[in-house]
Amino acid sequence: QMSEQFNRELSLSGKIPSGLFNNMFEFTGSWQKDAASTKSLAFDGWCITLYTVALSKAQIVLRDHVKQAVPSTWEPAALARFIQKFGTHIVVGVKMGGKDVIYLKQQHSSSLQAVDVQKRLKEMSDRRFLDANGQSDISFRDAYGKEDKSDRREQRLRFVESSPLNSYASKEDLVVLPRRRGGRDKDMLSHSEWLNSVQAEPDVISMSFIPITSLLNGVPGSGFLNHAINLYLRYKPPIEELHQFLEFQLPRQWAPVYSDLPLGPQRKKQSSASLPVNFIGPTLYVCTNMVDVGKRPITGLRLFLEGKKSNKLAIHLQHLCSLPQIIQLEDDPYNNRTPEPFDRKYVEPIGSWKRFSHVCTAPVESEDASIVTGARLEVISQGFKKILFLRLHFSKVVNAHSVRQPEWEGSPNLIQKSGLISTLISTHFSTAVQKPMPRPADVNINSAVYPGGPPAPVQPPKLLKFVDTTEMVRGPQDLPGYWVVSGAKLHLERGKISLRVRYSLLTAMLPDDEDYPLDDEF
Repeated sequence: QMSEQFNRELSLSGKIPSGLFNNMFEFTGSWQKDAASTKSLAFDGWCITLYTVALSKAQIVLRDHVKQAVPSTWEPAALARFIQKFGTHIVVGVKMGGKDVIYLKQQHSSSLQAVDVQKRLKEMSDRRFLDANGQSDISFRDAYGKEDKSDRREQRLRFVESSPLNSYASKEDLVVLPRRRGGRDKDMLSHSEWLNSVQAEPDVISMSFIPITSLLNGVPGSGFLNHAINLYLRYKPPIEELHQFLEFQLPRQWAPVYSDLPLGPQRKKQSSASLPVNFIGPTLYVCTNMVDVGKRPITGLRLFLEGKKSNKLAIHLQHLCSLPQIIQLEDDPYNNRTPEPFDRKYVEPIGSWKRFSHVCTAPVESEDASIVTGARLEVISQGFKKILFLRLHFSKVVNAHSVRQPEWEGSPNLIQKSGLISTLISTHFSTAVQKPMPRPADVNINSAVYPGGPPAPVQPPKLLKFVDTTEMVRGPQDLPGYWVVSGAKLHLERGKISLRVRYSLLTAMLPDDEDYPLDDEF
């Protein structure tokens, strides 16, 4: 709602946050993650408009060379060059004057109610803008306490109780951002003194924009450009990596698709095994069929309970529906190697039958620039013991290099096994034992009828106590937005089988693009 309000002031439509909105509230991530980490937004202040300079929108046209730079097809490299060269919007109006505004951002971890946040904002506004005579004599700096120059641009205030013992536990996680534009000596003057100086020293306080695509009607490829600009504004990837980002913004789907899952009696016997996990109760069957997506990158994995009784453990892969243009794949020789004997330290028992059912938690990864394009589960019997393994199929990326170090999602290195002594020491020196805040729920911007898949059964499967079916995926909201799966491992946590996924950023080594001038006129 706040983003839409800002857009209306800028003569823009839609919900995608503008640069002004992001700057005022200091949002730097993707729209989806920023919204999930924020509970509420508010602002209060003064805005003085002295005059406005505006262009007639009906008379604005683009030069021919700008229209000719629009690619007629989906070409990520050309689209990225266009956005970097010409931008996304054109300034058609400027308001001059001054503004003195307090912006307030309530983080997800804050426990304040909306009424309390509004009350805090009013208290700050009264202290900043008013005195007993209705005029403010408090300077910009004194209203928030004397701070170093480096801290004046961003004031992060946390409202605490008077008791120092409870101060840490009662922090309210409100980010307060006072902003001034126009006027003289912005940091030193009181509000009333600043008001009197605005007319002599005005500044730009607002602009009006039109999307550059609104001037490209009838130009072949303008729809592709509009889609690329929307992706860029929504997820905010680094401009220098926009080419790679756009290469991977292709439709995604899960394999196998839901219509391929057997729901009734099957004439053809499927490959499966069993893994006893309890003395009394249903048996956990394991689907050992290979799920191969061909020469297409995988962006996520999940464990799934298939079958009418939801008692067959399977692995599903989320993949791009086509191969990005800059990527070439070939079979990895690693796939034909004989698996090395597994280390016994990775074999962990599961369920009540700990002598009989085990899971191998060894990481499965390739040492070179390879990505996962297939996966299957396997159960190996050793006497009375059954061990569940994860097997991956790799494809090598031709002429590729890694942009940064691979990352394990939910890496075991982040879960430290603390003994009793270390627990007592950390508890003794902690000022307060804090209950961890719940993870903010993702903001779902998918317009599908069932964005999370088909409806789940009313009665949750009994075997969910042994299997974690969380989807481990990375998409455009995980900057820089072109992660691919390069490894995985089975993991046991609190008696449940789960997945840990290794993500990599790989890009093909291409010849440098030809230099092009960036000072062309519109």
